Amino acid sequence: MSYGYNGRILHVDLNKRSWELEKPSERWYRTYLGGGGIASYFLIRYLKEEVDPLSEDNILVFAASVITGAPISGFSRYTVAAKSPLTGAFGESEAGGYFGPELKFAGYDAIVVHGRARTPVYLWIHDGDVEIKDATALWGLDTGDTLDAIRADVGVAQARVASIGQAGEQMILFANVISDLAHAHGRTGMGAVMGSKNLKAVAVRGTHRMEFAEPDLLKEIARWHNSTIKENSRNKNLCEFGTPGDLMPLNKAGILPTRYFKSGVFDGAEKIGFPGYSKIFQRSATCYACTVACKRVVATSHPYEVNSRYGGPEYETLAAFGSNCAIDELPAIAKAHEMCNRYGMDTISAGNCIAFAMECFERGILTEADTGGRSVRFGSADDMLWLLNEIVQRRGLGRILSNGVKRAAEEIGRGAEDFAFHIKGQEIPMHEPRGKTGLALAYALSPTGADHLESAHEPSFAGPGISVLAPLGLLEPTQPLAGINEQKVRFFANMQRIWSLYNSLGVCNFVAAPAGALSFSRLVQAVSAITGWETSLEELLTAGERAQVMARIFNVRQGIGLDHARFFSRMYQPLASGPLEGQRIDPDQLQKAVNLYYDMVGWDNQGEPKPAKLAQLGLDWLIK
Repeated sequence: MSYGYNGRILHVDLNKRSWELEKPSERWYRTYLGGGGIASYFLIRYLKEEVDPLSEDNILVFAASVITGAPISGFSRYTVAAKSPLTGAFGESEAGGYFGPELKFAGYDAIVVHGRARTPVYLWIHDGDVEIKDATALWGLDTGDTLDAIRADVGVAQARVASIGQAGEQMILFANVISDLAHAHGRTGMGAVMGSKNLKAVAVRGTHRMEFAEPDLLKEIARWHNSTIKENSRNKNLCEFGTPGDLMPLNKAGILPTRYFKSGVFDGAEKIGFPGYSKIFQRSATCYACTVACKRVVATSHPYEVNSRYGGPEYETLAAFGSNCAIDELPAIAKAHEMCNRYGMDTISAGNCIAFAMECFERGILTEADTGGRSVRFGSADDMLWLLNEIVQRRGLGRILSNGVKRAAEEIGRGAEDFAFHIKGQEIPMHEPRGKTGLALAYALSPTGADHLESAHEPSFAGPGISVLAPLGLLEPTQPLAGINEQKVRFFANMQRIWSLYNSLGVCNFVAAPAGALSFSRLVQAVSAITGWETSLEELLTAGERAQVMARIFNVRQGIGLDHARFFSRMYQPLASGPLEGQRIDPDQLQKAVNLYYDMVGWDNQGEPKPAKLAQLGLDWLIK
């Protein structure tokens, strides 16, 4: 008997409006675990080489894991993956909330969507039953109206719904998938893939709870974890402030992205971080079985009306629409957040596209002739919201920006390419590599393009915090401002395995080691109590590396190079002001570090995993 998972993968063929089951072995589940591991397996297995991401040949995967739905804080995340229309590379995005556990309770561990429906549809999955239902009347609705309409249509108020809004329908390249209005698969354009398939939503409801190998031990671990969360400094701060609490410390450290990464200090930081955030804060929200409750819910009626059902802006959103656009009007930023969740767009990419346009306007690359007589200025909340609406409508300059900064710059020309900051076509997260130099490796080497969740950030391990990483053999404190040396590569390579493991297991890195309360040893114990497997940290880390290598193999097969030499140019330039004024990334140092990483992880000098590495990971089927 299997514990913790259903042993059932649902394959849906939208062309034929049919579905079938796959029942993998326990060995298969133990090899790939779930999330990013399962997703990369199916994408490699089914996707043709160099396929158009917006064609019916792309594959869309919704994947939980062998532990998703266990009643432990942070065990709720799930993956949506496909070939990314934004980058052309491996596209993967995780979110928490309730959808992942509900999918498990409905009887399935993952959904693999093939083909394209002739007319709009949505999937309704409930206690093992599957229906492909007409969504013609839903097409054109925002995510809020879609949620309400589907729950009314199926007659189940508790149904969990992952849907797209108008951005996904129009295939805006950074459109996202929104689960229950407040949990976003924001990055890599998964909403555009759903739109290309005429798939408006996936709704799930299940009344079956998972069986666990050692339920009493699992309860003990959950109690211990919840108690430890109350003592863990990171988790206590998340409970009280959520991620918006990160904004002021980053500003103080001089690494808050400001004016499109020109500076690391924003004069209006207090207005958009705490204490300013408390003026619109309504309440905390959480994910399945999680006591941290880091989600924020906000509302305001002046000068912009913001609806609380769409949650509230996280740190990334505050920085993307706030400091990076030099805007200190919090209600306007909250409105931008609401628009992105309502219409289904990634806040990081959208904010970057607007900041890019503001810089181009400031430099005369864009003029009022390009905007229909409208200025687009740093510091103007009205300009920001106007341009965001233009992007949603794919109108004028907004149409150009809806394709992301890389393609927008190519279309605009006139030197705009020098200010299109991206990796592999994906816009930059709101974390500054010039103040966390090891983050440059994460951005350059991530298979999905620039990604701040590819590895742990160094500042937490510059002192005694390094002791948490002793089980990984990392004993020497990091130096965030030091050059990208051998220590940085070693730190990144080890932490990348952990983050890839968490993406496969669906574990939130907020509540697990190295920053969160759940230690590595307790994580291993929890996986064993759930599945009944006699496992180890090494086995789990190997699974994390396996998923990471498969993502890289996927990119190789799709003709995607690492493009590390095309690291965005502003990072090679000194920070203009603040405590870290003059700090920069050395391009030669970064190149040497990338080459060292290849050697360290068993890849060749072109960044392709060697046959020996594939054999070591049990991926013999991928050896050419």
